[in-house]
Amino acid sequence: MLGTRRKVRIETERMTLRPPMHGDFRDWANLRRISRDFLTPWEPTWAEDHLSRKAFTNRVYWAQRSINNGSAVPLFLIRREDQALLGAITLDNIRRGPAQAGTTGYWIGEPYARHGYMREAITALVHYAFTNLDLSRIEAGCLPENTPSRSLLETCGYKYEGVAQSYLQINGRWRNHVLYANLRHDRRGKTGVGLA
Repeated sequence: MLGTRRKVRIETERMTLRPPMHGDFRDWANLRRISRDFLTPWEPTWAEDHLSRKAFTNRVYWAQRSINNGSAVPLFLIRREDQALLGAITLDNIRRGPAQAGTTGYWIGEPYARHGYMREAITALVHYAFTNLDLSRIEAGCLPENTPSRSLLETCGYKYEGVAQSYLQINGRWRNHVLYANLRHDRRGKTGVGLA
């Protein structure tokens, strides 16, 4: 499968989840810009060139490589009714072999927060990971005080697993994260499944 071009497109009730494309640059930069204060408390510090075309182009190439080599599935949330870019979700750090696991990360533009878009996207991506990618475990982490994100994960079937000390550098500081996981229920306690 390595080196083959993989197409990933997930349809939900209101959105198309698809990889970023070069033509998304303006919409992405504008949404990130107007959502900066909303996103900053929950994200790593933005690089000086975060909103530049060059940085975005690198992001698009990384997404293509990651999908093709099976290490990640980075997707933009596109609302079908008007083609608006709402945010992004990534299934990253995909591990095969005995783990059959990956990690979800996501962000939503401030104008689109609290409308159920990310719940729809997470639910669809988890289903895709379990059925199309044959994963058994999808992990996620967020800051302990990020109540909306914690509630979102729990609503989407993730279970609290504990705290990781100094897990990620967020907004310039090493921060603890609460860890969650969503498990494929048909594999609990089974042996020899998906080890190919």
